[in-house]
Amino acid sequence: MYNKFYRFLTILSVFGLGLVWASPSLADAMTSCTMTYKLSGFSLAYKQYDGTGNVRCSNGQQAQVILASKSIGFTIGKSEIEGTGVFSDVKNLNEIYGSFLALEGHAGATTSVDGQVLTRGEISLVLSGKGRGIDIGVSLGALTISPK
Repeated sequence: MYNKFYRFLTILSVFGLGLVWASPSLADAMTSCTMTYKLSGFSLAYKQYDGTGNVRCSNGQQAQVILASKSIGFTIGKSEIEGTGVFSDVKNLNEIYGSFLALEGHAGATTSVDGQVLTRGEISLVLSGKGRGIDIGVSLGALTISPK
């Protein structure tokens, strides 16, 4: 009877240690963040759009940000875009700041749509928006996110 109890206790201890080892610590906890944004600008082979955004994270952090997008490609037009963005999981809101490599496509005649896939190392961001303008194109460049 004692052998069964000690075997059970040993198995329970190993299982408990496994759970502690496998579970992330509070320092490694990840959070998901989303952003609503407004961008406006022009393009003629070179595209420059500027704007603002509001970021909210599932851990309660939030921030107002300044957005600056510069890219080159087959692009022409002028538009104003409002949309949403979804970040890959981050450890902290401060990880979203900096320049992201961007691949973008946009098109519109009065009603404009824009989609971007961005990355910076382990952090990715997907933007999708619509607005008004006359534009068409595909470009490669950078989006810089700065605190406001």
